[in-house]
Amino acid sequence: MAWHLLFGSDIGLLSLFTIVFIICMAIYLVFFVRNRIREDERNHRLER
Repeated sequence: MAWHLLFGSDIGLLSLFTIVFIICMAIYLVFFVRNRIREDERNHRLER
């Protein structure tokens, strides 16, 4: 019943899209912050 409601109704599809979007945004932010930290550490080592 829950799966049918999730995939079969407009609100369910909107909820599913929102969940997937939030997960993708979290993954992007993790990689973005990780790269910025590495870049900042690299620049800090070059300043010495």
